[in-house]
Amino acid sequence: MQNFFLNLLLAVFFITFFISIIVYKHRSKFKHPNLPPGSSGLPYIGETLELLLTGCKGHPQKFFLDRKAKYASEVFKTNLFCQPAAVLCGAAGNRFLFSNKNKVLKAWYPDFVCKIFPSSVQRPLIEQVDRLRTLLPELLRPDALKRYVGIFDKAAGRHFASEWENKKVVVVFPLAKRFTFGLACSLFLSIEDPDHIAKLASPFNLVVSGIFSIPIDLPGTPLSRAIKASTIIRTELFAIIKQRKKDLAKGKASPKQDILSHMLACDEKGAFMSELDIADTILALLASAHESTSAACAFIVKYLAELPLIYNAVYKEQMKISETKAPGDDLLNWNDIQNMTYSWNVIREVLRLCPTFPNVREAIHDFDFNGFSIPKGWKVYWNANSTHRNPEYFPEPERFDPSRFEGTGPAPYTFVPFGGGPMMCPGQGFARLEMLIFMHNLVKRFKFDKFVAEEKIMFSPMPIPEKGVPIRLFPHRP
Repeated sequence: MQNFFLNLLLAVFFITFFISIIVYKHRSKFKHPNLPPGSSGLPYIGETLELLLTGCKGHPQKFFLDRKAKYASEVFKTNLFCQPAAVLCGAAGNRFLFSNKNKVLKAWYPDFVCKIFPSSVQRPLIEQVDRLRTLLPELLRPDALKRYVGIFDKAAGRHFASEWENKKVVVVFPLAKRFTFGLACSLFLSIEDPDHIAKLASPFNLVVSGIFSIPIDLPGTPLSRAIKASTIIRTELFAIIKQRKKDLAKGKASPKQDILSHMLACDEKGAFMSELDIADTILALLASAHESTSAACAFIVKYLAELPLIYNAVYKEQMKISETKAPGDDLLNWNDIQNMTYSWNVIREVLRLCPTFPNVREAIHDFDFNGFSIPKGWKVYWNANSTHRNPEYFPEPERFDPSRFEGTGPAPYTFVPFGGGPMMCPGQGFARLEMLIFMHNLVKRFKFDKFVAEEKIMFSPMPIPEKGVPIRLFPHRP
């Protein structure tokens, strides 16, 4: 009995000792002078559970907006995912973040991402992302995108004919994912065969689930499945890369036909990307170009189904474009895209209400913002909802109103679904093209209503519709 109590006492001592170490290390991260107001939360995990809980309830913006109001500050401190962090709010915060690329802030990615993208062990993922930013603009600028309009419209026609027509009810989100993934495969790899695309899509969906998951690498977890799936896709991409090299050497492929060919060419310094670098870059591009745009397409359908007056105005604009087409030449062209002004304003209002998850940077060195100090190594979050749902910038922010974007539109750095300044997403034009072509092909074929009256928006961490937006289809009469 005496030994039992002695062992119990020792156990309590060691548990208390280790807890005190955790608490001390946790608090020591917040012992910097002049920090912003806020809370460090629980030891180690901080306020992560509160963020995840608001996300599960469909309102992750509440975590940020409540604290912004509580501390009456455009910047507050917190602790998320075991990392001390500062959250910058408002247009001033957006301007600061987007104007200080690699000056005081750099991109940040969790360590577990290296397990999915192994080339990041050899070459830092941040360096790869920066290199990619120099490659993409040439391929995604408006004059380069012009040649994709007809190709994408033709692909959309095939998609709606095979997946939507002759059906009474469809679930939009998974169909939108197939559509956007197919377009990404076309743009990045020149792959248009549906069977080949499906072969890549199945493991790819596991990769995306693993990137946006709790980072526990145990058999059966999303991260473990993502690592295995990335290996399968990488093997397939290696085969595509080897074949493309042969085709380029024989003149069967063009050096500028897609992003893969562009990456196989040497850069301005005469250096070549390794096959592993190229495979992981293509994989990352597919993820970034696919998940957020497919969710946006689903939300476009959601709002059009809920708001018949908005739908009718979009339908009128799209049919006016269709009616100008000559017989036998019904594919969209670049001028048609430019004439979709009201439709684009509708999409922008969707993106205002359903922006992507907060972006994260890391402080390169100590810096000051709004009179407060942010230490080196801290993570810095920006959240689009701090301006998108702020009545100061958007009166009646919960009301769906495309007219907000007429004329000069919102004030600078208040509408930021694609970032801004040097940190503007290079794929913005590509995403715009996808969403407008999806909308055009949808409304010219169908009127529709929601199958589920009230559907919650979930965040994992991207905003996604809980049930995928099931709708009833009513084809237009010829």
